[in-house]
Amino acid sequence: MPAEQSGLSGILLLDKPAGLSSNAALQQLRRLLGRPKAGHTGSLDPLATGMLPICIGEATKVAGSLLAGAKGYTATISLGARTDTGDSTGTVVEQCAVPELDETQLIAALAALGGPQQQVPPMYSAIKRDGQPLYKLARRGITVDRPPRDIVIYALELLEFGPATLRFRVECSKGTYIRVLAEELGRSLGSCAHLTALRRDFSEPFRGEPMYTFEALQALTGQPPLLAADRALPHLPAVRLSAAQARALSFGQTTLVAGVADGQVRLYDQNGRFMGLGAGSASGELRPLRLFADAAGVA
Repeated sequence: MPAEQSGLSGILLLDKPAGLSSNAALQQLRRLLGRPKAGHTGSLDPLATGMLPICIGEATKVAGSLLAGAKGYTATISLGARTDTGDSTGTVVEQCAVPELDETQLIAALAALGGPQQQVPPMYSAIKRDGQPLYKLARRGITVDRPPRDIVIYALELLEFGPATLRFRVECSKGTYIRVLAEELGRSLGSCAHLTALRRDFSEPFRGEPMYTFEALQALTGQPPLLAADRALPHLPAVRLSAAQARALSFGQTTLVAGVADGQVRLYDQNGRFMGLGAGSASGELRPLRLFADAAGVA
């Protein structure tokens, strides 16, 4: 792939390899594409592989909308040991006996973990306390209280299991730590556990979309496979503007639009070009929120 891609704009669905942090994967992709402005949405642990949406160029303006989407994972856990990080990258801090497992028992244990609930984030996480990431405190042996977070486990499916391992699929809300889920599952089975493999299968709204490895991207001879920025926003109402309305918004002014939804909306000019995000009100007034740079060029 040619390196002179600094004018790129769109969303790339990276298939993150194991062993890289999300930020390291982002920087590697930026080098590959000629160092455009870019940001990732929804961090993946170094252990994990799979879908990491990368917003490039003007598409970074819609990155915040991708954080709230549901996620799907395939996870593998090992029973009989708990680690300080909750996964196989950590140090074993507890060892437990492993009872004999059967399919009925495992399916019931997974079902009991579903639904709305609260989850306490792990110490080894990027959540900040007084400006300090928790994982930095954890590395110094410091543990602090973490307020529980509301999460939802939408689906849990047993895929396979062995004497001390099991593999399952999970669909969950944002903010869910699969490492914590693995530990909870271990306890429910009368043992302890840690995560040994994790793959993010999808991040909404990109369920079923193809992902691209670094090797596949390096082999490309043309433009990278970017999705249009508005693909991140199917949950927002679309507003088609007249030329005059589009021009007013591009100059930072408000405009009146009949029937506009109350709240955030997707903006399109009279030619169907995506302009960015706006905010509507019940009175029909529409104001710009985050417009793409070329929106100022509306004719």
